[in-house]
Amino acid sequence: MDSKEQLKIAVQAADSKRAEDILALDVRKVSLLADYFMICSANSERQINAIVEEIIEKEESKYEVKRVEGKEGGKWILIDLGDLIIHVFHAPERGFYNLEKLWSDAPLVDLTEWLD
Repeated sequence: MDSKEQLKIAVQAADSKRAEDILALDVRKVSLLADYFMICSANSERQINAIVEEIIEKEESKYEVKRVEGKEGGKWILIDLGDLIIHVFHAPERGFYNLEKLWSDAPLVDLTEWLD
């Protein structure tokens, strides 16, 4: 399977736990770090943890989860799947770090087919 399939699994897992403002950036032409960055947010640490656990559970059945960072703080958790980097933010932190602007050279991926 490819990184786009990883992205689809992550988007659907996050959506199932009511993640907000889910977006994905195609960073293949602007970064060597990954193919895609997925960014989403939640309104509480409890919801952030639920989203992260759901993504990890769904991805682990097909892919290796290389690293999870930030679980201790609970305001910004990063999941590294190699070709896909997932950022799950507490809503205020997402606005503060504004990764969408930082990576504005990367085109958005159309996620409408994967969201309920």
